[in-house]
Amino acid sequence: MQEIINLTQDLIRFKTVRSQPDEIQRCVSFIEDYLKKCGASYRRLDHNNIPSIIVMPTNNFAPVVLMSHVDVVDASDGLFVPRLKDDALYGRGSIDDKYAVALSLVLVQKYLHQLHAKGQNQDDLPFGVVITADEEIGGINGAREALQQIKAEFCIALDGGSLKKIVVKEKGIIRLKLTASGRSAHGARPWLGENAIENLIDDYQVLKKYFALNAPDFWQRTLNFSRIKGGNATNQVPDTAEALFDIRYTENDDMEKIFLEIQGKIKGELVVERKEPLFEGGDSPYLDLLLEIAKGIEVGFEHGASDARFLSAYGIKGIVWGADGDMSQHSDDEHVNIESVYQLYALLDALIQKANKK
Repeated sequence: MQEIINLTQDLIRFKTVRSQPDEIQRCVSFIEDYLKKCGASYRRLDHNNIPSIIVMPTNNFAPVVLMSHVDVVDASDGLFVPRLKDDALYGRGSIDDKYAVALSLVLVQKYLHQLHAKGQNQDDLPFGVVITADEEIGGINGAREALQQIKAEFCIALDGGSLKKIVVKEKGIIRLKLTASGRSAHGARPWLGENAIENLIDDYQVLKKYFALNAPDFWQRTLNFSRIKGGNATNQVPDTAEALFDIRYTENDDMEKIFLEIQGKIKGELVVERKEPLFEGGDSPYLDLLLEIAKGIEVGFEHGASDARFLSAYGIKGIVWGADGDMSQHSDDEHVNIESVYQLYALLDALIQKANKK
C-alpha cells in the first residue's frame, strides 16, 4: 500500500501542465519505466503530441478498465513538492489525478507478479488500464483516442466522486458565443451611433431567462457568463461586442431547439463553438457487483465533467469514482486522504477478482 503513496509523490514532482509539454512527456516516460520494470507490455499513443498509455491483456479485451490522467491545472512551484500532513498527501495532482495513476500501476504490478508466479502471463490479466495526459483541457487527444483502441465492458474513471459516492451521470458542456453589432460614432455624440455592448447586454437578458435556477438539486442546465469583449476606445461608440458562456446541460435538454428559440428573440448571433456529450454510465452487472462489495455507497451525479463522457461513443458502460480529497481539486490546498486510497485499492482489487470469477 505504501508504494502507492510513494509513487504518487514521484508523479506530483512532474509539473505536468499544458504549458510544459516536455514535463508531460517526462512523466509518461517515467510511467513507461515503471511498467517495464514490472514486466508489463503496454502501448503508447501519441496523438497531436498528447501521449497516452494503454495496458491490456494481449487480446486487447478486458472486462474492467481503470482510467486516469497525469495532467494537472497550473500552480505555483511549491505545489509540485509533495508533503505528508495529518494522514493526507498534499500537492498538485494528489487527488486530481495522480494518486489514481499510481494506484492503477501498482495493481498492474501486483497482478502480473501473481500471474508470473503461477506460470501465466499478461494474456490472463483480468483488467486494463488507460492513462491519459489531456483531461484538464478536454481529453480530445487522450481518452477519446485511447478508448477507441480497446475493448471493454466496464470502465471506472478514477477521477471524481468519493469513496462513498459513485457517479453515474455528469452534465454535458457547451461553449457558446454571443456576438452583437451596432454602429460606431464619437463618444460625445452617442445618439448618432448604436452601442453594440448595450445590444449584447439586452440579448444576454433574454438568454439568461432560459437558465433560471429552480431545481432543488440543480440538476438542470446552467449558464456561466465567462468573458466579454467590446469597444476600442472610451470616446467611441462600439460597433461590435462578444461574450462567451459556459453552459452545462442535462439529458432533459434539447439545446439545439433552445438556441433556435433564443436566436429568434435577440438581435445578435449565437454560435456554438464547442459541444461535449454528457456522461450517462448505464446499467451494468459490474456496477451491481461493486455495490455488493462496497456497502453503503450511494449512486448519484456530478455537475462537472470528466473523460467518462467519451465512453458511450464506444459502447462502454462506466462510472466515475475515486478516493476522498475533501473537494480540494485545483486548490492551493489540494490533497488526498491516504486511508481512502487504501480502501479504494482494496475495493477495486475485490471487484477485479470477483468479476474474473463470473
